[in-house]
Amino acid sequence: MQLPLQVSFRHMERTPSLETTIREKAATLDQFAGHIMSCRVVVEPAGKHHLHGNQYEVRIDIKLPGGEVVATHEPSEHKEYKEIAVAIRDAFDTAARQLEEYVRIQRGDVKFHAGLPHARVSKLVPAEDYGFLVTPEGRELFFHRNSVLNESYDRLQIGTEVAFEEEEGERGPQASTVKIVGRHGGR
Repeated sequence: MQLPLQVSFRHMERTPSLETTIREKAATLDQFAGHIMSCRVVVEPAGKHHLHGNQYEVRIDIKLPGGEVVATHEPSEHKEYKEIAVAIRDAFDTAARQLEEYVRIQRGDVKFHAGLPHARVSKLVPAEDYGFLVTPEGRELFFHRNSVLNESYDRLQIGTEVAFEEEEGERGPQASTVKIVGRHGGR
């Protein structure tokens, strides 16, 4: 990394053990993309959930020559995601996958299907049947369960690669058609 790692804890106490974990995980990112210019990690509680305890948001912003990778881990209803260490681990796993994809694209190893842009699922709200996609340029698009082809909404996970068609919705751009791409997209 060209610039020192920036670690921020918002609305919570900074602990040496969490900061050490973040610094160790950030150091491994260079193995996925050796030309990282900077990395910033923000950890914060997502809010109080009296029945389930605190949930945590982790955001990792990585600057690269000619681009940026943004990985987030946002609260989930799964019990294991209430642990801050699990939220940090999952955010760094997502960042590593995104860095690998970025490097493949830069090398020209990834073939895109003509006509449909690609994105990754960045947030899912299963209880309300919607989610958000993030494009390689960092734009965020809303999508609804009904927009996902082949009744595959329930197979989506944070980081799933999709192809999409975009339209202007009531609240801005949204994905009108979403299709999982890759090995499992054609089912």
